[in-house]
Amino acid sequence: MRVMVLVKATKNSEAGAMPSEQLLTDMGKYNEELVKAGVIVAGEGLRPSSTGKRVVFSGGKKAVVDGPFAETKELVAGFWLWEVKSMEEALEWARRCPNPMPGEEAILEIRPVVEAEDFGEALTPGMKEQEELLRAQVDRQRRA
Repeated sequence: MRVMVLVKATKNSEAGAMPSEQLLTDMGKYNEELVKAGVIVAGEGLRPSSTGKRVVFSGGKKAVVDGPFAETKELVAGFWLWEVKSMEEALEWARRCPNPMPGEEAILEIRPVVEAEDFGEALTPGMKEQEELLRAQVDRQRRA
């Protein structure tokens, strides 16, 4: 199963505070463990919401809203995408994570990724084939 691990934003991450050398070292070791175990698929930190934009869909209209966005507790400062056997395994890995926001309350949110089979019969064989072709194309492009 794949899970998205969301590192929730804090006042410091939204202010653009960069991690210390010690935290970078600790996270580097942790990420190395994830790689060696074959768990990590992807992972990145995100810049503060002041550098971002939102596209808001309302009825038939779309509007662009510039950051920063008000509710820090609703924002994401980074993420990992993990391939694990179960939610319990994801929790084991999350418990081993160094505190990503030293000096502040840090929250990791773990959510299962929706897989093709979760769509049931609504995902026709043709749609499934198209999805597989697109994923293969993305993989080829990333390797090029």
